[in-house]
Amino acid sequence: MNLPGQDIRPPVHLIDSEYDALNALAYALGHKHPEVSGLLLGELDRAQVHDLAELPDGVITMNAHVEFIDERSGTQSKVQLVYPHQADIAFGRISIATPVGASLIGLSAGDAIMCRYHDGQQRLLRIVSVERPGAGQRDADAR
Repeated sequence: MNLPGQDIRPPVHLIDSEYDALNALAYALGHKHPEVSGLLLGELDRAQVHDLAELPDGVITMNAHVEFIDERSGTQSKVQLVYPHQADIAFGRISIATPVGASLIGLSAGDAIMCRYHDGQQRLLRIVSVERPGAGQRDADAR
């Protein structure tokens, strides 16, 4: 088991159509937001790409509702991961073009990953549950 503070990088699983859209987005972000672009490209580079029918249960996709815990503060959050034009933090919709959004994509319930917040602080985020669009119920819960 990895200790908090270590670079934890669980497997990333993506739907093929989202992979293509996210790859284009990451390159488009390159000039204005190079750090987020690099983070997203890094996650895409190590992703296992699947047809939707073959995607493992409980994986965070675009438009999924995700519940996670910031292990440092104990704060629990529930957000929906969306494309930049759909983001609205007041409604819990966070953009994939943020460090948190780019860190969450493709992870599964039970996974944890280190993420650098906008304030520069490193936080260990642990995925509690994932509800994918159209699933009607949670795909998986942390064990």
